[in-house]
Amino acid sequence: MANNLQVNQAINLTDQLISCLNDAEKHLSSARNWGFLDVLGGGLIVDLIKHSKLNNAKVSMSNVNNLLQELQRVLGGISMPGDYSMQVNGVLTFADFFFDSGIVDVYMTAKIMNSLTEVRKLRDKCFELKNKLSAIM
Repeated sequence: MANNLQVNQAINLTDQLISCLNDAEKHLSSARNWGFLDVLGGGLIVDLIKHSKLNNAKVSMSNVNNLLQELQRVLGGISMPGDYSMQVNGVLTFADFFFDSGIVDVYMTAKIMNSLTEVRKLRDKCFELKNKLSAIM
């Protein structure tokens, strides 16, 4: 059974996770919106803005992964989801700029939307965990 210090640390980490996930959601939502514009023929400027938003989301998700590892360490035996990396890799980014076709734009927007869904699911799990931890206190 976790002691009060561990529970408090876990609640604090969960709050930090939720904050990082909120940041990631904000950046992904913005990237998704720019992606929709790109599908309609946005061009280079739209691609640059969209990928800037994606890079910001990647930073947030890197922080999420670090916090998840720390939370697993604090909680010991509780299993947390694994690596939450963005579903947009370098090859897809290259294709988005180089080919800049409707097919690539639609595929890229779909990947962004998948990442957004995963971020929201993880945030919901963090809220559930926080509620369970708070009940222990």
